[in-house]
Amino acid sequence: MSAQKDWLRSYMLDWYYWTGQSPNPEPAGFATLDAYFQALKYTSYPGVPNGIDPWSNYQSTASYNQFFAEGRSTGYGVAVNGLEGQLPLKVRYVEPQSPAGLAGLLRGDVIKAINGVPDSTLITGNFAVLSGAAGQQITLDIERNGVPQRFTLTAADYALTPVPASATLPGNVGYIVLKDFIVQAEPELSTRLNAIKAAGVTDLIIDLRYNGGGRISTANLFASEVLGPRGVFTTLQYNATQQASNRSFTLTASSAAGVFNRIVVLTGPRSCSASELLVNGLRPYAQQVSTVGDTSCGKPYGFNPVDSCGNTFSIVNFKAVNALGQGDYEAGIAPTCAVAEDFSGAFGDPSEKLTAAALSYLQPGTGPATATAPAARARTLGARLPRAGAAPGARRGMTADCPPGRAARHIPTCCGTAPQRSGASMGS
Repeated sequence: MSAQKDWLRSYMLDWYYWTGQSPNPEPAGFATLDAYFQALKYTSYPGVPNGIDPWSNYQSTASYNQFFAEGRSTGYGVAVNGLEGQLPLKVRYVEPQSPAGLAGLLRGDVIKAINGVPDSTLITGNFAVLSGAAGQQITLDIERNGVPQRFTLTAADYALTPVPASATLPGNVGYIVLKDFIVQAEPELSTRLNAIKAAGVTDLIIDLRYNGGGRISTANLFASEVLGPRGVFTTLQYNATQQASNRSFTLTASSAAGVFNRIVVLTGPRSCSASELLVNGLRPYAQQVSTVGDTSCGKPYGFNPVDSCGNTFSIVNFKAVNALGQGDYEAGIAPTCAVAEDFSGAFGDPSEKLTAAALSYLQPGTGPATATAPAARARTLGARLPRAGAAPGARRGMTADCPPGRAARHIPTCCGTAPQRSGASMGS
């Protein structure tokens, strides 16, 4: 334990973005590694009541690898609108290959009870009940079109579906939704975007409303497919002692001819990290990049995840800026057009509320009038964070290759051999 705390202290002194500004207590006074980790965090983060860095975290390496490397998850695969803290409680997202998806649960189903606990009680909690180890069961009582139904789900390991939908919409507008920036998304992104381009579409709606982030290289590929070869997509800025590690990602040639001119990104408080990076990185080049929905989570910072003794530490290592040096969106990226989501309708359906608003924004008169700004827009980061983890299985991440030589300098000595991760991440 003491050796791992020593390693953690040394690592943060070298690579923490706020090194020199954050506390550096002696490890001996802390009974657990977690207590010491919390004590090492930066304490002047804006918009957070206690000022403590809200992003740096750690989890089991098995859990980290399952999601970000293998593209899999374990659980029921259903997410609700718990972050909003208001009824009706609805299913907002279902992983297609999960137990919920295979059982037939649908986005927009109204949840009346989970394991017998009524919606009025559930809405005040953190929805941990929707997390489950393989083999555990849960019962959901729902209403669909006013008809009561009951679903009993058994948690299981399942493959993620990072690109669940795409379409060509009225007005010659393309649409694509990306749930996670993971490597498994890349072939599907290229295939679907190429099909949209082949249809002659020049405007694009990118749905990132539930995307917590992931690999910077995947975001770079996405941006390249959208815009083609341009200049710098993003630059990672490390702390003052690690400036030699600063590096840029450049927009490269797309896999098919044609680029998109006007781009509308659907966003909300769950759009985080690499999702915000994509919006910020596109803006210097596209004719128009607008956002429709709600303010994003506000996370321009990222990680180089490092494995140590069975845990993967995702500690803020860098800040990401676009080609114009812009990256100060700690308060989130405010929507160009604020629209309150209703958590109903299929992704890619032109009548779905945010999609219809985006179509109307691109071509006035083609969709319903936009709604008033969501009440959640006014919430500070500090007010949003306590509920930000309410959706089981949600990950906020942004990853890229490690700086040269870094892993070799930080091999933990606390237990046997602990392989280092060659990745960088923006998320929690």
